Amino acid sequence: MLDFKDIPLRKIIHVDMDAFYASVEQMDNPDLKGLPIAVGGSERRGVVSAASYEARKFGVRSAMSGMLAKKKCPDLIFVKTRFDRYKEISKQIRSIFFDYTDLVEPLSLDEAYLDVTENKKGHPSATMLAQEIRLRIFNEVGLTASAGISINKFIAKVASDYNKPNGQKTVSPEEVIAFLEALDIRKFYGVGKVTAEKMYQLGIFTGTDLKKRSLEFLNDRFGKSGAYYYNVVRGIHLSEVKPNRIAKSVGAERTFSDNLTSEVFMLEKLEQIAEELERRLKRYVIAGKTITLKIKYSDFTTQTRSKTLSYFISDKNLIFEAAKELLYQEKLKNSVRLLGISLANLNTKKGNEKPDEKMVSVQLKFEF
Repeated sequence: MLDFKDIPLRKIIHVDMDAFYASVEQMDNPDLKGLPIAVGGSERRGVVSAASYEARKFGVRSAMSGMLAKKKCPDLIFVKTRFDRYKEISKQIRSIFFDYTDLVEPLSLDEAYLDVTENKKGHPSATMLAQEIRLRIFNEVGLTASAGISINKFIAKVASDYNKPNGQKTVSPEEVIAFLEALDIRKFYGVGKVTAEKMYQLGIFTGTDLKKRSLEFLNDRFGKSGAYYYNVVRGIHLSEVKPNRIAKSVGAERTFSDNLTSEVFMLEKLEQIAEELERRLKRYVIAGKTITLKIKYSDFTTQTRSKTLSYFISDKNLIFEAAKELLYQEKLKNSVRLLGISLANLNTKKGNEKPDEKMVSVQLKFEF
């Protein structure tokens, strides 16, 4: 059986900005500091993109409807999203990352993995590098960040949530097993709410419980994810930090101020979404074969309809025609509050190299 001590170890930092969108808004508008704010949505429509920590105390979370968020926090202040501003700040933060290593893998505007096994500062301690990076972000950008430091991406990401906000957590090689065994199963990256409930029903509540289950048992209950759960609880996660992370899909969506009750009313909206998707595809110079139509109904249930073509598309007219076909594929279940179109199966594959084929060889005992 493979043991994490038998594989080359890395020094990985996962940096996660604290309530990024909301923090940017509070930084740019001091009048909002200390107040419960929600970025995106409104008390009547839409979905919250981010919530300040003051709002989170009331149970307001991202992806929550604005109406529900307002019920939970009557004093909640809604602020419009400003993605251009968030991208601007994100670039400033990433420029700091690149002062330390070229091995930076952004996951989104507000988080990234850094491989500092060999770094530009020549510093042996990933823990001290993380502290320095977080201090620079605060001094140069004006925002706080949290960080997780460990031997692989999985543990680093879990650890970055450990001392939020404005904190960090290091899990050294000697601490890995004990850390994972004591971890609540809900804290395992890749275990969502539905999977956690299923694990609870199977008597799996902590890493120790998960570790007792055989590979065959996990494969039988969780399919392809079984091997992933089996390995990560043992500290094994071979995925490298990939500087040029390849997108798996590109999409665009829109939430409507009034629910739409007929397909006829949705065609104009779909055409606009197709135009936006075309702009994004052109920006990245990519195309895709698998098109998915996302429909969110007024009762907040979501339905997706997909179709794979025999050729790549990026043209708005082709995207619109395919989406229209999916729209009329079956009757609507209810009035619609959101429509989205995405393209997957993209023409972004590079050669035949397996993603986890290369590993950086370092000694087992090294300073964290």
